[in-house]
This record gives sequence, C-alpha cells and structure tokens, in this order.
Amino acid sequence: MFLLRLKRTVKLGAKSLWMHRLRSTLTALGIVFGVCSVVAMLAIGEGAGQDAQEQIARLGSQNIIIKSIRPAQTGTAQTNTNRYFTYGLNYTDVKRIRDTVPHVVEVVPKRLITLQTTYRNRAVTAQVIGTAPWYGQAHPTHLILGRFLAAMDEKRQQKVAVVDQQVVDQLFAVDYPLDTNIKLKGEYFTVVGLVTASDPSGPAGRDAARMKPKGGAGDAAVGNIYVPLSTFKTCFESSRERVELEEVTVKVDSTESVLLIRDALDALLRRFHKKKDYQIIVPLELLRQAARTKRIFNIVLGSIAAISLLVGGIGIMNIMLATVSERTREIGIRRALGARRRDIIIQFLSETLLLTLTGGLLGIALGLIVPVMVTRFGDMPTVITGQSLIMAFGISAAVGITFGLYPAYRAAHMDPIESLRHE
Repeated sequence: MFLLRLKRTVKLGAKSLWMHRLRSTLTALGIVFGVCSVVAMLAIGEGAGQDAQEQIARLGSQNIIIKSIRPAQTGTAQTNTNRYFTYGLNYTDVKRIRDTVPHVVEVVPKRLITLQTTYRNRAVTAQVIGTAPWYGQAHPTHLILGRFLAAMDEKRQQKVAVVDQQVVDQLFAVDYPLDTNIKLKGEYFTVVGLVTASDPSGPAGRDAARMKPKGGAGDAAVGNIYVPLSTFKTCFESSRERVELEEVTVKVDSTESVLLIRDALDALLRRFHKKKDYQIIVPLELLRQAARTKRIFNIVLGSIAAISLLVGGIGIMNIMLATVSERTREIGIRRALGARRRDIIIQFLSETLLLTLTGGLLGIALGLIVPVMVTRFGDMPTVITGQSLIMAFGISAAVGITFGLYPAYRAAHMDPIESLRHE
C-alpha cells in the first residue's frame, strides 16, 4: 500500500515538473554544472597528482640523487676568465661514497650534455648521458633491442651508444637502428642498443617539448642517448667550467635507511667541498610531499566545485518555495480529500529529488566529457575515479534533500482552511 502511494506521489511530482518544463530545466542546470565541475576538477586534480607521483617514483624510492650546482663566485674568480673554474662532484667523491657510507648498494655517476644528433640527412637534439655499465641497477631500463653499455666499452673508451625510443622515432624513422652510426659533435658512435624512454633525468614524453637544452642546439631535447662515461670524458669535455660529474645516484638497500644515508652523505661531502657546490635530492621525500599536495589540491578543487552545487541548491529551494506559493490551493484540496502531511512532504521532496538526481546524472555525463577534452586539447593528464562519480552523485542527492526539506515542510504545515480560501 505504501509503495503504491509513493509511486502515485512521485508520478504526480513528475507531472508537475513536466507542466513547467522550462522552469524545471533552468533550475536543474545549476545542479548539472555543479556536478560537472566536481567530476571535472577532481579528475584534473587526480591526474596532475598521479602524474607528479609517477615522475618522482621513476627516480626511485631507494635512490638519493646528488647534483652538482654552480656556487657563488668571488670577485677574483669572476674577473679571472683565463683559468678553468672547477666545481661540483668528482670521481673521488664516488669512491669515498662507495667505500665509506654503509647500506649503499650502488653508486652511479653521470655526465649530461645536450647535443645535436645526426643520422644521414636527419638531425634531432638529444640529451647525451655518460654513465657506467651498472646504470640499470639504480635506474631500471627496459631493453628492447641489442644490449646496454658493457664494462669493456668503458675500459676501452668505445664509441658506442644506446638510444631510447623517442630518439629512434625522431631520428631513424623506418630504418633499423642497431649497428648504425650516429654523429655527435663530430664523432661517430655505433648504436648497440635500444631502451624505453624511462630515464627521469632527461626529457621524456610530453615534457620533452617544454625542456630547454643545455648545449648550443636550438631545439628542445627529444630523448636520451647513453654512452660510456670514459668516452664522454674524452669526446665532450671542453668547457671552461669543469665539472667532473653533473650527477651521482646513490642506491641504498631499503627505504627505511634513505634519510639516514642522506645525512651521512651530506656530512661526507661537506668535509671535502669547501663551497656548497652540490645538492642532495631524496625522491622518497618528494613522493611523500607530492601525496600531501595531491590531497590538499583535491580538497581545494572539490570545495570550489561544491560551492557551485550549493548555489544550485539555493536556486532549487527558491523555485520550490515559489512553487509552494503557486500551489497553495492544490495543497488545501489534497489535505481536504484526506492527504496527510507526510504525503505533502513526499510529494514536494520527490519533485526536488527528481530535479537534482536528473541534473546529477546529466552533470556526471558532462563531467566525463570535460576531462577527455582537457587531456586531448590541453595536454594535461586527467584521471576519473569511481569515488569522484559516487561523491558527485551523492552530493547532488544530498542537495536535493537538504534544500527541499524546508519548502516541503512549509507546504505540509499550511492550514487547509486558509489554503482553500487562497486565490
């Protein structure tokens, strides 16, 4: 019996909304855009947060990265341009770290320079990384073709190179890359391997177009080329600012010892570097900070979007109060025919819920489209989660109940006699 009465009341509410289609549509638009903004903003925030976390995670949660930085020069150093200016990390630092710091699994030295790479009549700008054969222990790389750098390459200063997929796509086109010769700063290198573009120290993916090269090439680097460290030193080291190593990656045995080893490395380097010419980066700390920032970002975006839902709810309350005033005589007739206050409340609540839930469904549909458009045309990552959809729909239902209760309560507590006299 109750279900039958409920069905009849909901049907009556839907009929009432259909009689005022334009007003109902305009009222529901506030909920539509509110729910859409909630879904879209949370998707953008989630995508940005996950993208940042993935980039930091690629650095390695068990890694500690030490970079050379140029210290402030004194007046004498600035005026004396005929001498070499040496700063930053060196090979002795690598040996000290390997021999004296506990819990260290591997130490990977790196040299970095951006150069124009030529193959036949094609040329691209790529980041050349001089590194050791054990590079993959700290920076996992997926080998697609051939091999990675070997100990014999380092010992004999072989002019061999391993290229990533981005360089292959831009430089070789349809040609088979293995055993071909590419030209780097007047020197020919034989390609011995192809790896995925997974090194976070160089440009990768969409970030490649945003990064500026260090060298004299005019374009942004499109990918990475790995060469033996000894070969890099003999072929590309020709600057007045002499830096033996631009970067050193220290891999420790567990994430629990990362912060402890960071302090030990800082103490060790301070003893032998009179000036602050190095910077220590701990990806684990950055990852934790990125997670906190992501949560704050999602809360802020969700709050901003919720405000638009609040505005839509106020609009619904306003319209429902006007509807109650318009239908005063109808309410009096229903009460005179035996309708209880509960029936009047259910009737007006059903109308409000129909507006908000319909608007919520349309808002979710629109909210699913907006992130796709942002990803496609704005080159921004977006992630739509089921939690955000449930939350947006739940908020729209809560808005309908919250802002519909007062108009329904006011309608139910009208005096039937006064309502019947209303013109």
